[in-house]
Amino acid sequence: MDAVFKALADPTRRGLLDELFREDGQTLSALEARFEITRFAVMKHLKLLEAAGLVVTRRRGREKLHFLNPVPIRLVHDRWVSKYAEPWAAGLGGLKSRLEDPMEKVFEIYIRTTPERLWEAITDPEIRSRYNFGARVTSDWTPGSRFEMGAPGAPGPLGEGQNLEVDPPRKLVQSMVALWSDEVKDEGPTRITWEIEQVGDSCRLTVTHDELREGANDELYGGWPMILSGLKTWLETGELLTTPGSLMYTDR
Repeated sequence: MDAVFKALADPTRRGLLDELFREDGQTLSALEARFEITRFAVMKHLKLLEAAGLVVTRRRGREKLHFLNPVPIRLVHDRWVSKYAEPWAAGLGGLKSRLEDPMEKVFEIYIRTTPERLWEAITDPEIRSRYNFGARVTSDWTPGSRFEMGAPGAPGPLGEGQNLEVDPPRKLVQSMVALWSDEVKDEGPTRITWEIEQVGDSCRLTVTHDELREGANDELYGGWPMILSGLKTWLETGELLTTPGSLMYTDR
């Protein structure tokens, strides 16, 4: 948490996050052009933001793209702000009230657990329901197999799709059609990639949600910070995340 607060304390770094909020997946050159400081200074600020987990980078050919990662801000929200929040106030403190024109969203979080336990938490229906708004995901988890998402407290199916790549306990790639509302159903299939990497006694989990159309409904991806915060909370403490909306479909 200290690294997050330190990173957010500087106005230039907040400005960089605002730029990535405005348009995700930018290169260093694109970001540099928007600030009256040197390229080296922008690189230093980005490095601090990346160290704090607020920025995630991905290589696309010869370019290095920078993505805003709201999960650390979600964790701050859950720890200190959520008990004061009104129901459904799941915004991210002004940095993310609405994400506009996304094509690809990248979320990253560190969890003190093993790859095997993390994989189980992603694929076991009962465990999944503890942090995924009360929803269960069922499948036989083989390449090419189908999966379904639902919950006893839901008015109907919540999602369905295909497991494109299954490599336990390292990588899971899925094509999903969201079904919890007519608006998200009309968006059609999108792709979700789960990547697990062991780092010391912890795991780095990176979730990439892409193949989103320009201007896609933010209900498709806006819940990821809460889901990943709940996953971390449950694996590290055994407790449920109870911020407003986090157990939307639970029957408990």
